[in-house]
Amino acid sequence: MSSVISLKNITKTYTAKKKKVNVVDNVSFDIEEGHIYGLIGPNGAGKTTIMKMIGGLVMPSEGSLSLFGKTDEKELDRVRDRISFMIEAPIIEGGMTARQNMEFIRYMRGVASKERIDEVLEFVGLADTGDKLAKRFSLGMKQRLGIGMALLPDPDVLVLDEPVNGLDPEGIAYVRHILKKLCVEDKKTILISSHLLTELFELCTDFIIINEGKLIEELSKEELIEHSRTYISLKTNKISETVAYIESKLNINDFKVRDNDEIRLYDGIEDVEKLSKSITDGGFIITRLSEEGESLEEYYLEKTGKQVED
Repeated sequence: MSSVISLKNITKTYTAKKKKVNVVDNVSFDIEEGHIYGLIGPNGAGKTTIMKMIGGLVMPSEGSLSLFGKTDEKELDRVRDRISFMIEAPIIEGGMTARQNMEFIRYMRGVASKERIDEVLEFVGLADTGDKLAKRFSLGMKQRLGIGMALLPDPDVLVLDEPVNGLDPEGIAYVRHILKKLCVEDKKTILISSHLLTELFELCTDFIIINEGKLIEELSKEELIEHSRTYISLKTNKISETVAYIESKLNINDFKVRDNDEIRLYDGIEDVEKLSKSITDGGFIITRLSEEGESLEEYYLEKTGKQVED
């Protein structure tokens, strides 16, 4: 697979109070065609700055950017027509309808076919909004309209900054459905940032983890699943006594006790039946015993030691 976006040692430096700060610090990664990439990091990690540099809204201080194999500045401007961006928030005129907003984008992006508007409005579930003004749309409708405006020119790549931010579960599920369909059926490449890591895990094929402007790790969903530690989730009628028992009697030291009185055992989990019998023989009543794997959020915290949201 070819890389449609490639960052090589990209740094963006700003000066604040006479001090230089690297908002993005020597970051390199590749976006391959036909994948959905999740750009993960807390507020201030550099996610939006990276997207703005890809879009040409911010120039790198150091390093090089390649889009569809092009690196020359004039060529970059030309091939950016193959990418649509929704950065920070969709730019929607509240005094116009969904169709009028789309007509404006059709004119601005040079889309010849008026029928394309009908196709896209149907695709994002806004075909029946009629004369309703965009300022009266729900947040979910506005986000879907923003995605529709980005889709209108039929781009090869979508770059979306927090497209599900503030949406209710139904709205998040709808946007996730749209983006999956675009990737699977239309072979679109998508770069999406979000702090909702559970949703990214459901949606993305690949992950780019950044923190304090630095690249922490790039990995596929398969690699994430492989790297995430398997554990036994255990609850009993006497949590404190169980913890002492598994340490002193079962010689298990690799475990965590969660706030919800769940014990996560990472050691001695090869024989679940034997473990269950040992705990029962100790006089404890097991109320939960299941084999599970760490979530994307837990993996992120393990790699960075940071909360996803500031």
